[in-house]
Amino acid sequence: MALAIFDLDNTLLAGDSDYLWGRFLAAEGVVDADYYESENERFYREYKDGTLDIREFLRFSLRPLREHPRAHLEALRERFVAELIAPIMLPAAKDLVESHREAGDTLMIITATNAFVTAPIAQRFGIAHLIATLPAEEDGRFTGEPAGRPAFREGKVERLDTWLREHRENLGGSSFYSDSHNDLPLLERVDRPVAVDPDPRLRETALSRGWPVISLRP
Repeated sequence: MALAIFDLDNTLLAGDSDYLWGRFLAAEGVVDADYYESENERFYREYKDGTLDIREFLRFSLRPLREHPRAHLEALRERFVAELIAPIMLPAAKDLVESHREAGDTLMIITATNAFVTAPIAQRFGIAHLIATLPAEEDGRFTGEPAGRPAFREGKVERLDTWLREHRENLGGSSFYSDSHNDLPLLERVDRPVAVDPDPRLRETALSRGWPVISLRP
């Protein structure tokens, strides 16, 4: 079976779940709205520009997990997914996932957004395999730090290589769908890289290399 890998934010979703989670927490009064909104915007710009310091961003984005009881966070997450994520799950993305499922491919989401936020989203797509940045835990509480290598840029490749070894799989016949130039390290590893509603830098690269460029947006 071939591996069909999907980026999540701005690929299967018509938006960025990490960014929207921050805005949701601010709107709920869980974090200081003015400060969080300003920093959230800054990090999002840096991500798009390719200048994001992932460790700095994770110290920012994982802090609310450390500061609040898990049960409260899980209740917030349930509302967040229902209210903000479900409406931006692209119908064409669901169809794409189902086409690979019907072909017998192994489905995977790989995303820099942390697993606390993305695990229920992967479940909604019916995708069992998720590689995401892992929030560290101690005694059942989040520490506010990442565990291991964040699934970002080259980190996605490293984390995927670990998964391949553990599951005795390989990248023969593999596909990877992404919107972002930040994913070029992984796009260059698979047999079939696909640019999905790509940012300008990825679009230029895809066209120059003859990669498929598709849209899942209405």
